[in-house]
Amino acid sequence: MDAPAGSDRILGSLGQPERLRAVAALVLGARTAADVARVTGFDRRRVTREIGRLVAAGLVEDAGHGVYRLREDELLAAARAAAAPAPDEVRGPPATPQEKVRRAFLRDGRLVSIPAVRSKRLVVLDFLAQEFEPGARYPEREVNRRLRAYHPDVASLRRYLVDEGFLSRDARGYWRTGGTVPMG
Repeated sequence: MDAPAGSDRILGSLGQPERLRAVAALVLGARTAADVARVTGFDRRRVTREIGRLVAAGLVEDAGHGVYRLREDELLAAARAAAAPAPDEVRGPPATPQEKVRRAFLRDGRLVSIPAVRSKRLVVLDFLAQEFEPGARYPEREVNRRLRAYHPDVASLRRYLVDEGFLSRDARGYWRTGGTVPMG
């Protein structure tokens, strides 16, 4: 996937602390140069210079009448493009069966569904079990918090992790144990 035009320019424009602070001011609701100056503590001349550079980079839009708008869509697109693997990374070695399952069920770091097929579910559970350090104990609330980052049905995920031997539990909490993934 090629980066959108200007992604490097947009991200590069954030390479100076002054510009980053100006963007932060806009994120926090500043709309005019005076607002940005008030939030950042910069003088008007510096604010005008930094906003001008952000406009030139395509990250900020001059809406007229002294009002500026952060182009969040451009910033998000540039960040996604920077995070995307390079084409040669995507074409790398053939995917293992576990990688294929993870790609099918995980999107943007979230579990799109809990696999119904046990062998696929075991791959996903093995991935989720990596959230827990071996030897550490976790209260149920912490287990739920970590699992919720992946999927809202934490009760099912927790039950599967225990039933399949990835986590163990007692009255004091949960801990990572073993679990095996039969695909290879």
